[in-house]
Amino acid sequence: MRKTLLIALALGASAIPASLSAQQAVTAVPVLTGTRLDVSATGEVTRVPDLAIISAGVQTLQPTATAAIEENAAKMDRVRAALRRAGIEDKDIQTSSINLNPEYQYDQNRPPRLTGYRASNTVNVKFRDLKRTGAILDALVAEGANTINGPNLTIDKPESALDEARAKAIANGRARAELYARALRMQVVRLLSVSESGGYAVPPPMPMVMMAQERGAAADTKIDPGTQQLQVSISMSFELR
Repeated sequence: MRKTLLIALALGASAIPASLSAQQAVTAVPVLTGTRLDVSATGEVTRVPDLAIISAGVQTLQPTATAAIEENAAKMDRVRAALRRAGIEDKDIQTSSINLNPEYQYDQNRPPRLTGYRASNTVNVKFRDLKRTGAILDALVAEGANTINGPNLTIDKPESALDEARAKAIANGRARAELYARALRMQVVRLLSVSESGGYAVPPPMPMVMMAQERGAAADTKIDPGTQQLQVSISMSFELR
């Protein structure tokens, strides 16, 4: 019994230095003794858009719902085939809406009269070769697409550009802190915190919205990609003395 007690005491004693060592490894954050300065900063870079997204669809009007849906489906099959012939991959074609609505004629002092059904089917299409915009739109119109909206121009993989904007935002934040410190006849001692409120691309104006009714209506259509701004906003806190 005494031997067991001695072993337990020895084990307990051996654990004490480890516990003290763990406590000593924790370093306390220095208490703020100067003036806290909070600043906001933005970093911005410019890129040429390399991805266009358009919305293309077919609207059909027939006396019956079945006829409207069948005609619409046949035309949409031709539209999808035209996109594939133009080199658009299936992963870049996504259905965005399918609708069927009754059409009524409204005459004065008479109840509405059903005249038919309108079916619509719309897909979002991504394409990266902006120089081929005219050819792609012409192919869509030729195969029955009578509603085309867009394009929405964007950056396909913006992370590297956003990282560059982040570095600029931090540099701008530090420069602003130094400016305040000089104006106050103080010095920046240390950075207390930094947080990002978000990175985003400033959308350019929509350059084209069209309804195409005849073959060749969009044959000469071209997209001027221009440039797009990507921004990152951050908040930084400094200690001044």
